[in-house]
Amino acid sequence: MHLLSASCAHVLLLAALLRQVRGLDSVIGLYGEAVEIPCNIGAIKVDDILMTKWKYDKGQGLSGDLLVKQTNQDVVITATDEYKGRVNLTSDLSLRLSEAKLTDERIFTCMVVKSGNIAEYPVDLMVHKSPVGLEISDKAEELEIGKLTKLGTCVARDANPAANITWLKNSKPLVADGKEVVIEESVQGDSDSGLSTTTSTLKYTAKKEDTEAQFTCIAEHPVVEKLVAPPVTMSVTYSTENIILQVIPQDALVEGDNLTLKCVADGNPAPTSFIFYLKGQLEKVENADTFSIINVSRDTAGEYKCALMNDPTMEASKNVTVNYLDVNLIPSGSIVKHAGDALDLALEIVSSSKHKVSWTKDGVKLNKEPKFIKLAFSDAGNYQCEVTTGALSRRAAFELVVEGAPVIRQLSKHRSEDGQHKVLICEAEGSPKPAVSWSINGTSLNEGSFVNGKITHKITVVPSANLTVFCTVSNEFGIDTKAINVSSHQSEDGDQTKLVVGVVVGLLVAALVIALAYWVYMKKSKQGSWKTGEKENGSSEEEKKLEEKVEENSQKAEV
Repeated sequence: MHLLSASCAHVLLLAALLRQVRGLDSVIGLYGEAVEIPCNIGAIKVDDILMTKWKYDKGQGLSGDLLVKQTNQDVVITATDEYKGRVNLTSDLSLRLSEAKLTDERIFTCMVVKSGNIAEYPVDLMVHKSPVGLEISDKAEELEIGKLTKLGTCVARDANPAANITWLKNSKPLVADGKEVVIEESVQGDSDSGLSTTTSTLKYTAKKEDTEAQFTCIAEHPVVEKLVAPPVTMSVTYSTENIILQVIPQDALVEGDNLTLKCVADGNPAPTSFIFYLKGQLEKVENADTFSIINVSRDTAGEYKCALMNDPTMEASKNVTVNYLDVNLIPSGSIVKHAGDALDLALEIVSSSKHKVSWTKDGVKLNKEPKFIKLAFSDAGNYQCEVTTGALSRRAAFELVVEGAPVIRQLSKHRSEDGQHKVLICEAEGSPKPAVSWSINGTSLNEGSFVNGKITHKITVVPSANLTVFCTVSNEFGIDTKAINVSSHQSEDGDQTKLVVGVVVGLLVAALVIALAYWVYMKKSKQGSWKTGEKENGSSEEEKKLEEKVEENSQKAEV
């Protein structure tokens, strides 16, 4: 409802309604600026007008003269009141009025005289003025949930006609419902200027989600499209309804980590004093919402609680889990054993969850856990196991040394690449590293790396006669010797020639024996059961072929 506090506002409103009923032509002028009111003479030419007179409606059936112009004469200003010095006539007979005021909102009439005819053209003048700014005043300091509270007052000052105000929340219009949203609006007119000021007061019942809401108001007016007041954000207060206990960090804890417990309440303003229950121990915290535990251990695990200091019944709880991993390898360190002995390993693991175990030997991954039932020199090395569970990882290691008397595993020989030398190779196992010696002197001595108790020793010799060569290996635990026969180059060449000839002769003799056996078999068959002439002829042909083959083989044998 619009409440008009000045009588001039009633007069202006009634005059506007009367103009609408009359259906007059109207002109809108801007407050404080010049306005031209046209003389609607239609198709009549200005030169045909004998006289033009402008007057205005003073009310109560009275009129006031403004100016007169006759043909070929200057304009005569007849205004003696408020319009003196403010009116003039344009070339098209329009009335020019300077510095438009609200009191100028009335009917102006143009009267024209032409030969034998007089006509009047009334024009309704309306003067508009946009509001002077828009602002929200009397703002509330805070809103309380569920309570109808005056949020603020929106004021659009010095306008004509009066501005219409709309309240918005988050850019959406608020609609008054008389309960949660109440809007009270009034319009006051200034008795001196006649301008109107619109005042709109918003009373609002806040909800929790209104904490970050933006409230504003807009003014709509014919002169300007829209005025928007700077938005305001209200602090919404409400008591705590929910409380939660947070564990920081949220990732899985491991022994040695630092733990922070944080109590979060949804009240506004937020509570600042809490009680923390630490596995039966009570800790009070003021002006803070956290409690820290340094260097947690597996004993830290368990249920923790926090509550409001002013309302201990409002509490929250959380289970804290601390991951741990203990690994004990027996034996460990440096282990010295004898070849052939057994070694028992025990890997003790204590963990908070399922774990994985992996083994390496000298940095190379093993497919399974090592077992040492009967130690060999090749079992020597550096062993390491790694146990993991989640983000935790533990390592244990031992160095295995296998000692024992050396043993020659293989003594071999082969010809060198140039064919002029013999290369003797002695491969042995033992620990500590055995010393290697030969019964003859050689050249190009070459000793391989000592790895996992294995050593390979090579020498190059040029024997001038057949001989036996000995390789001897020894360490502090014992000695081992093996022999190999080495022939000279000449004797080996003669032996090879004899071997080739013998093989060829043997093959020829074998072929001859087979041919003779087959011939004897066919001879006996001929003397048996052949009765028909065709069979006898066939046998004769086969005999001839056999005899020829035997003779051929005999000749090859002679050669």
